[in-house]
Amino acid sequence: MLQSHETEVLVVGGGLTGLSCVLFLAHHGVRCTLVERHPDLLSHPRQRSLVPRLMEIYRQVGLESRIQQNRVDFASSAEYTAIRAETLASARYLPVDQQDDAARTAAFSPCTGTPIDQNRVEALLRARARELGARIRFGTELLGLARHEAGVEARLRDLDGAGHRLVARYVVAADGGRSPVRHLLGIPMEGPVDFFRLLTLMVDADLRPALAGRTAHMAFLERPRPRTYLMALDRTGQRWVFGTTDGPGDAAPDEDECIELVRAAAGLPAVPVVLRPQIPGTARTVLRFEVGAAVAAAYRKGPVFLIGDAAHLMPPTGGFGGVVGVEDAHNLAWKLAAVVHGHAGEGLLDTYEDERRPVAAFALRQALARYRSRLASGETLAQLPMADDQPVDRSTVMMGHRYRSTAVAGGVSDPTAPAEISGLCGDPGTRAPHLPLAGSGERSTIDLYGGRFVLLAGPDGQDWVSAAGKLPLPVTARRFGTDIAAAGTPASDAAARHGIGAGGAVLVRPDGFVAWRSTGPVTDPAAELLAAFTAILSRDQEARTE
Repeated sequence: MLQSHETEVLVVGGGLTGLSCVLFLAHHGVRCTLVERHPDLLSHPRQRSLVPRLMEIYRQVGLESRIQQNRVDFASSAEYTAIRAETLASARYLPVDQQDDAARTAAFSPCTGTPIDQNRVEALLRARARELGARIRFGTELLGLARHEAGVEARLRDLDGAGHRLVARYVVAADGGRSPVRHLLGIPMEGPVDFFRLLTLMVDADLRPALAGRTAHMAFLERPRPRTYLMALDRTGQRWVFGTTDGPGDAAPDEDECIELVRAAAGLPAVPVVLRPQIPGTARTVLRFEVGAAVAAAYRKGPVFLIGDAAHLMPPTGGFGGVVGVEDAHNLAWKLAAVVHGHAGEGLLDTYEDERRPVAAFALRQALARYRSRLASGETLAQLPMADDQPVDRSTVMMGHRYRSTAVAGGVSDPTAPAEISGLCGDPGTRAPHLPLAGSGERSTIDLYGGRFVLLAGPDGQDWVSAAGKLPLPVTARRFGTDIAAAGTPASDAAARHGIGAGGAVLVRPDGFVAWRSTGPVTDPAAELLAAFTAILSRDQEARTE
């Protein structure tokens, strides 16, 4: 007989995006379960660092210090070197522009980018999610989904063959580019979809003779096949990740063939190469990843949502896929929590696709623009209709987007302008500005967000604060100059940085994006706030919290 369980939200997929999602849900007090078919986390490092925006997000859930403690002593952004060459041993290296804009980003965030391999981040996410009460099951495969009067019924099977039935109010699919859940829903991908399949290895190989005293942390190579790369895992040139275009057919190359592929990329025909397992507890040394360029035609079907690679496929150039995926989870989690806890209507969940799909489409075009200059051959470029964009700085892609949906209410100074990071000033739909707080070490206004809505009022905005305290909704109200002191910034200037005057107010969502603002005082602030919340949360005037 099948065992039966219940949960509010089921997350399918235990990679970076799925683990982030279940952590954010648990942080918001949502009863949640994650299932992952692999027996454990991958050993493959994949994403090699966390950008400032991800550090901001993980800071909200108590992970910033743990991430910094587990950073890798590999290469600082100033040292990091990426090159193009025929082989690693080639005499001619061409530099690859990494568009490092860390100095520019530093003015807009309390966080810095942190070098850390993705497998380390995933271990920290899993541990923290469990601390907050999330139920996480590795070695459990999703077999199917069916409608249920309470939401969705999932059929699951453990590695030992034991079957389970789990009923969830909502399901979040974070199950990768091939996404079995997306296929079950019948949602197509729009775009070129698959460029190619990438075969990856983790190897111990002393490639210092190929480097010949030079530095190459990331090498984009032409041998043994176009779109080959070698990514260093240490400072000495003795541990590497190898990737190349997969060969025809479904059969993986054997060990000897894999070793020859690495030797060809290095340009060292006799170098000893040892393959390392990429999934703990298994002997699996070869992994394949789909490298594509597409966005799902829909991000939701009924109570089931797509996030991460299940919703969008991006080439790795630029490192946008993981960032966009985690931001998907961050955006969706607070909305699911608001509905589950009775603060919002179901319509709020429609804003997930409205907000996140355009962000993915823009990031995809930027990834393609970088792919064009680093990896693509001429014939491949002809197949990339979305690759005509010119690259913009990475901070704009990751922190400068503007949401337009019913979860954002009015007040945009220029509705047609892109929300570039250099121009953030509290416009609804943009990430709320960072201001250092006085007398609190490294604390920032960014640290006010992450749990509930926050209303920030100007120094003369006590009426706004009083009105917020009477609302039947979870909102924290603070006034510049009284409740908040910005380091070295007068209260009026701090308010102005958020686009409001001394008597105005700005409302920030749990994800740190501005939902609404009033530039000055109004006759009835309580009515204004209630109307704003009613629109943003898709709730009736009579709705009350549970």
